Amino acid sequence: MRDEVDWDEAARASLLLKAVSCWGKNSDSWFAHAYERLPETVRLNPLSGDQEWLEDWLKSLDCKPIEWFNGVGSAWTMPFPRGKAEGDVKSALSALHETGRLTRQEAVSMLPVLALDPKPGEYILDLCASPGSKTSQIAEHLNDSGVVVANEIVRGRVNLLVSNMQRHRSRSNIIVNHDARHFPKVPEFGYDRILVDAPCTGTGTTRKNPDVWSRWKPNGGRSMQKLQIDILSRATKLVKSGGRVVYSTCSLDPIENEAVVAEVLRNDSSLKLISAHDLIPKLLASEGMTQWPVLSDECSIVQNEQEEDRFLSPSEKEIIDALPLCMRVWNDESTAGGFFLAVIEKKSSVETEANTLVNRELTEDEAPVDNEDVPQPISSETRTILEEQLGDLPDDLWVRGKKVLLSTAEAHEIWSSERSRRGGRTRIPGRRWRPLKVVYLGLEAIHLRRGEFERVVGSAAKKFADIIEKGRTEVPSKVIDSLLSGDEPEPTSVSSKLASERGNFLLVDESDGTTIPVWIGGRVSLMMRTAEVHVLRLMRGIIVKQEE
Repeated sequence: MRDEVDWDEAARASLLLKAVSCWGKNSDSWFAHAYERLPETVRLNPLSGDQEWLEDWLKSLDCKPIEWFNGVGSAWTMPFPRGKAEGDVKSALSALHETGRLTRQEAVSMLPVLALDPKPGEYILDLCASPGSKTSQIAEHLNDSGVVVANEIVRGRVNLLVSNMQRHRSRSNIIVNHDARHFPKVPEFGYDRILVDAPCTGTGTTRKNPDVWSRWKPNGGRSMQKLQIDILSRATKLVKSGGRVVYSTCSLDPIENEAVVAEVLRNDSSLKLISAHDLIPKLLASEGMTQWPVLSDECSIVQNEQEEDRFLSPSEKEIIDALPLCMRVWNDESTAGGFFLAVIEKKSSVETEANTLVNRELTEDEAPVDNEDVPQPISSETRTILEEQLGDLPDDLWVRGKKVLLSTAEAHEIWSSERSRRGGRTRIPGRRWRPLKVVYLGLEAIHLRRGEFERVVGSAAKKFADIIEKGRTEVPSKVIDSLLSGDEPEPTSVSSKLASERGNFLLVDESDGTTIPVWIGGRVSLMMRTAEVHVLRLMRGIIVKQEE
């Protein structure tokens, strides 16, 4: 592990420091704010219902709200460096993150979704989604309606994305596994808003990734640019007329930023930039660059007429006039990480493309079939079994193996819609996911055992307690406190309604709605993860002297 002295020497001798000067920035001022470790920053999840308590807890620790954050919920800076919480605060912060009540996230990483500004009920695509912090932020804006399709190309990172969205406890996500450059046009009616948080060289992340100082070379941006252009171009083809695409990187290199945007605008007259600054007005940031050098790997300015046009500063007046609408976040202006943001709108006056001649419509038997491990709408038989146990259930339930998932109407609309392939020449009936490679969706809500109801999953307990008619009862606060303290009372001492109950059951605090899943046998015992118990004890002021 590199010590502080080595890191400092690497930073001062770095090509990146030289490049910042070439990009027209005062390198001394920038460097003074590009070295110190970032503070811990968190975003609160308004879907949890615990925001008021969370904000009071953060204030008690002398945390400060992030003033420029103008999204749903709130965002806070904590009074210690990233990853350096100690003692009770460390354990509480970990439990709050694990239970989805807050997300630990770098402050500038919250910017793209603020600029995207998703609305409830909309269809959103997050093209480069893993690990999922921005996907979860989008879900908070959707407020458990609409859908966010979260895409990741690397299968191992798809699993991380699934885990983080289940931690977050939102129901509007669909997790898919595609190369973003070739993302299928499903649904065919397009997306209202698309986020492209593109892979990049990360030159703005020196405060959290010190290896960037010694690793970065100017050819890194040039080697990434074609991929970035291709992903952003695909996004502009998938967004609806009148829709919005946000392009972001954690890079300072204009080759990865303004040059990418310029090339995409150059190739599609239906696109226009809108002001990122107007969307996040309280953030101190610079305008996008209109002129930049191409640098050699020694950070000297290359005077070479053979350089590809996509690397060069634009010559078109319309593009030059538009690029200042981009947002460039320098470390010394924001006292945070470096970042870039561009907001693109597809003009609503664009003429509808000519109808493609359909030369084949696949029958149900000819159409591609989804794999067995892909979520499918719940069968009428399984619904009947569950409703005998729980009462009427919502429409938006899916099954994947032994798990029942709670989703949204918009997810079902994507599944049921017709789609095409071969440029629209072959029509495919709906009621399937393919060609979308869906891995997971929604919120894990119920577990099945041999086709029968086993239990409501703890992370979905509160949502289901507000829906179901059976399998739940209200109890006094003292009963909840007793169970959280480790007591295992007899069922009838909790409520006379439990005398004939066995198995999984939900207990709801009659005063504040706190919901805990329990198992009823000879005794009543908690069925909750340690992190959830930790948080509820903290919120209710329960002190347990001895814990295993």
